[in-house]
Amino acid sequence: MDAMRQSPKLVTVFGGSGFLGRNVVRALARRGYRIRVAVRRPNLAFHLTPLGVVGQIQLVQANLRFPDSVARATERADAVVNLVGILSETGRQSFDWVQREGAAEVAAATPAGVPVVHVSAIGADAASPSAYARTKGEAEAAVLSLHPDAVVVRPSVMFGQGDSFFNRFGSLARMLPVLPLVGAETRFQPVFVGDVAEVVARAVDGALAGGQVYELGGPEVRTLRELVEYVLAVTERRRMIAPVPARVAAIQARILEIADALTLGLLPGEFKLTRDQVVLLGRDNVVSDRARAEGRTLEGLGLAACGMEAIVPEYLTRFRKTGQFQVERAA
Repeated sequence: MDAMRQSPKLVTVFGGSGFLGRNVVRALARRGYRIRVAVRRPNLAFHLTPLGVVGQIQLVQANLRFPDSVARATERADAVVNLVGILSETGRQSFDWVQREGAAEVAAATPAGVPVVHVSAIGADAASPSAYARTKGEAEAAVLSLHPDAVVVRPSVMFGQGDSFFNRFGSLARMLPVLPLVGAETRFQPVFVGDVAEVVARAVDGALAGGQVYELGGPEVRTLRELVEYVLAVTERRRMIAPVPARVAAIQARILEIADALTLGLLPGEFKLTRDQVVLLGRDNVVSDRARAEGRTLEGLGLAACGMEAIVPEYLTRFRKTGQFQVERAA
């Protein structure tokens, strides 16, 4: 409460109820900011309020399709953070609407002079053949055109309690004897979600130079195959990994898209794969040499990146046959 009296600044966070969002809200709350979380369905975001003291975190309804609701969410805000993004398209939730147009709406509704932090993704490129990466790149351009001093954050795949990456493969390893793997040799640089949230919070503090794109990756670069092998080692399961060629993967993805549509979206998330994701998996997802040279990384910001081994085993043990308990036989 004392921190709130000393720093009564109000930060509006769009998309604060998701995986990264709750970590960002927690990081901002610890700094004493008042936080306005703008989400489509506030009734599903009550899990955020205990992250701060009473009255510190406010939930408001905002829909990127309705500019008036976005404008109301940014009123009197001292800073605006946009975390909104999707991994696949469902119904009216398209990449164009959510990632490109949504980012443009948030930027347009934010008054000039108010700091903006926009979270994108490594691989964002307006010329990419992937709709996900293309709209991410277009969103960055839209934000920076309206707010040249905005801070853009591009994380690699994020890990942490409740992530959709390691948990997905842990679940698949529990269900399938063979793991078909698209993009087996594609390189990733997994980054701890808490580190990304810290960078976002520092940007709100004003500690990061504006008008810059920061690329965030963890201390290790591994291929997708190596990451899945790591999951198998942690969960103590023996499974065959079967790399899937890109052409075959595209056919597989189309079949799964049709199956998902026929089941009205009830296909388990672990089995979902889209053709756009197949395209995306054809490109490495790592911090660029230029970003490292210019200090636009975690290390460049003076942060020691947290490694997978310190976090991932804690929540993957639930996929072991005996959970977190291991019976050791006497020799």
